[in-house]
Amino acid sequence: MSGSAAWWQCSAVALAAAYRRGEVTPVKALADCFERIDAVNPRLNALVALRRDAAFADAGRSAQRFAAGAPLGPLDGIPLAVKDNIPSADLPTTWGSPAGRDHRPAHDELALARARAAGAIVVGKTNVPEFTLEGYTGNPLFGTTRNPWNPALTPGGSSGGSVAAVAAGMVPLALGTDGGGSTRRPASHTGLVGFKPSIGAIAREHALPPLLLDFEVIGPIARSVADVRLLFDALRGPHPADRRSRAAASARPLPDTLRVLYVPTLDDAPVDAEITASCRAAAQRLQALGHRVDEGPLPLDLGFMTHGWPVIGQIGLAWLFERHPAWRDGASARYLAMAEAGAALAAPALWQILETVEQLRREAAVLFGRFDLIVTPAAAALPWPADEAFPPVIAGQPVGPRGHAIFTGWVNAAGLPAVALPAAASSAGLPIGVQLIADFGCDQALLELAECFEAAAPGGWAWPPL
Repeated sequence: MSGSAAWWQCSAVALAAAYRRGEVTPVKALADCFERIDAVNPRLNALVALRRDAAFADAGRSAQRFAAGAPLGPLDGIPLAVKDNIPSADLPTTWGSPAGRDHRPAHDELALARARAAGAIVVGKTNVPEFTLEGYTGNPLFGTTRNPWNPALTPGGSSGGSVAAVAAGMVPLALGTDGGGSTRRPASHTGLVGFKPSIGAIAREHALPPLLLDFEVIGPIARSVADVRLLFDALRGPHPADRRSRAAASARPLPDTLRVLYVPTLDDAPVDAEITASCRAAAQRLQALGHRVDEGPLPLDLGFMTHGWPVIGQIGLAWLFERHPAWRDGASARYLAMAEAGAALAAPALWQILETVEQLRREAAVLFGRFDLIVTPAAAALPWPADEAFPPVIAGQPVGPRGHAIFTGWVNAAGLPAVALPAAASSAGLPIGVQLIADFGCDQALLELAECFEAAAPGGWAWPPL
């Protein structure tokens, strides 16, 4: 590292190498990260709870392991931020709601426990929208999180705090969750890599109650694919508590020459023109790498996403508040109303959603018999004002709350792995992301492809103008 740089600017992979060479200790690297947090977090509101003293104690133990030549692995000593809907035994897990102000879980969620066991240094928790059911990041407890590229704008959501922390250099790695695009869209709004694994690829135990069926997964966030892979490798693998993790345990390869379908929009929905141009150029990069790229519509029936998606959250909240009344007491009025609407629905409504999801998964399996990779924009809109839940207009057309999110939710419902990668920025310098989607179980192969895609990109990571 050059003398003019600071250790907070290093990637996780570079830090791990520097630790092994004895160029820096985990204590010094963590100190640089906390200096960066103190400098920029007040403007961005990405981290909402810090474990400063405990983190330095962890870093000291990591330094001792390196001095003894016995680090726990590549993640040892790497600073990590954790989304505030991932339970942690030593920090509050508020879920962004006044109802969770005093919630103290008894256990770390399994993915977090695995990260700690691999030596990661947990810096703190990152901000989320209430119950992580929005595509921006703000809540009554902690306020609004802002985008490092333009603090007047949102970083998206619901992993907005996690992406803002990584993009601003507070940490090299963060854990997010993705129930409908919540790692991929925020990553696209901040110039990062956001990975949504196949259902079960990262096993879950001691999680918060599920609101989106089995759609939500843990997802790594970083400034490079190599860093995402480093974190994913530490978290992946089956666990007896999660039967789905057994189905996702086998690593499926991709062929050397891919059949790629680039999908510029879904059902003629509006997409920002700069996003369309940027992502089409990104798809052409795959063609330059030797893959066969066709452009056309997505041959799946996604009609249920318009009407069924909001219902899933309503039913989930109704169930949550009935079974766990503590989450109802203090919840904001908007979510109480959503739960009331969900409670008023008859059981056949949920049964129809379940059958529709199963049909989508069957159709997706057929689709990946025809194509090896689906490519779309990661989001339909550029970042919008930070305090607004969604952009009401895209490409001159009015849209609803999910208009910006059309490309991601169906991937969760289908259970597929997907990664958001930086594409060419907008004319105003705002990040744009492209989404690569593979068949179930192809997680490792997808990340290997993503590294090739990243390596072929012009330029590299550039810091936001904070």
